[in-house]
Amino acid sequence: MRSPRRCSRNGCPRQAVATLTYVYNESTAVVGPLAAFAEPHTYDLCEQHARSLTAPRGWDVVRHEGEFEPPPPTTDDLVALAEAVREAARPA
Repeated sequence: MRSPRRCSRNGCPRQAVATLTYVYNESTAVVGPLAAFAEPHTYDLCEQHARSLTAPRGWDVVRHEGEFEPPPPTTDDLVALAEAVREAARPA
């Protein structure tokens, strides 16, 4: 079973609920809802780190105004969970 995406900050064990993207040519850091897929040049953040992020001097931060919520489980997650439960329930 796939584990939920975790915060990209070193040592943070919390589940990611937001995605940070740097727009270098506009000197802007954008913090929005968690992207559907992990991308190589973005960072997944937990709610605490998404809300407390600061940008380098001279940069702007554009932050999602609504609530950050964990993504709903996908069908793949539900199938994997069902298979894990069936496996655990099998007699030895």
